[in-house]
Amino acid sequence: MKRFVHESPASLAAATAALRDTGAAPVGGGSDLLGMIKDDLAAPDRLVQLTRLSGLNTVEPHPNGGVRVGGMITLSALSRHPVIRDRYAVLAEAAGSVGTPQIRNAGTLAGNLTQRPWCWYFRQGFPCFKHGGNRCFSRTGENQFNAILGGGPSFIVHPSDTAPALVALDAQIHVVGDTGDRWLPIREFFILPSEDVSRENMLRPGEIVTELELPPHAGTHSVYTKVTDREAWTHAVVSAAVVLTIDDDGVCRGAGVALGGVAPIPWRIEPVERLLVGKRMTPELAVAAGTASVEGARTLARNRYKVPLVEETLRRTLLSLQPEA
Repeated sequence: MKRFVHESPASLAAATAALRDTGAAPVGGGSDLLGMIKDDLAAPDRLVQLTRLSGLNTVEPHPNGGVRVGGMITLSALSRHPVIRDRYAVLAEAAGSVGTPQIRNAGTLAGNLTQRPWCWYFRQGFPCFKHGGNRCFSRTGENQFNAILGGGPSFIVHPSDTAPALVALDAQIHVVGDTGDRWLPIREFFILPSEDVSRENMLRPGEIVTELELPPHAGTHSVYTKVTDREAWTHAVVSAAVVLTIDDDGVCRGAGVALGGVAPIPWRIEPVERLLVGKRMTPELAVAAGTASVEGARTLARNRYKVPLVEETLRRTLLSLQPEA
């Protein structure tokens, strides 16, 4: 393993200045980056620690009625925070489903959003698109866990649990670099391989995620469902994040729906959102939503099972939010 220098800047300005160096890498919990270093998939000269910066691990109310969440908050703290659990249950449940307690105690929200793909070929160092090659080995190889939606030319899946929840919540993300800062919708933060196969998100060199803004969601009901191939320390085979605004009469007035584990980015399904709005939840509507969620799916040889799995996962997730009679 290559030797590196560890730095702990005292301010955000010092951190972004340190990250100007092309050999520097930001570190939150560090579980993904350090694993890649150990496996010779990354070789930074300097690690710039961000979790010691003040004000980046808090949950604060916003004047618009929403909440701002620091990017360096640990997943454990996020999953247990009373405001998040009460008003944004889908995010608390997603954060609480990540990895193991040890990973959640160290891992940060920003780190979970920006982790690299967990495609077997990428993690084993094959010369695939993600490593600067000219092919996706999963297309004709081991592809049980690869994308069925939005794939091509690379068929990676986005590994984050919190990302689908934040997309369903329609959050905003704050990015800071040495040249300034910007806010953008979380739904515009992630990049498909068809747009740029070398990148997974909109971060420029040296930029970091400092906070996220969750909009007001009074009267909403939300839930996160995750299907895995084993009990713990694994990523979703399929996940569903659903946020519904339901009137007293049981009619859905607003919907945010996103899938995880099925696409190179957290997959927002607008046709399902449109289908739900203006209707009362019924078993028949839930089935129709499940069917609509996989329209346009393009399966590989070994991941066709994901189509019915997505349909059933979304059906059950929607029915779990059905108002009691």
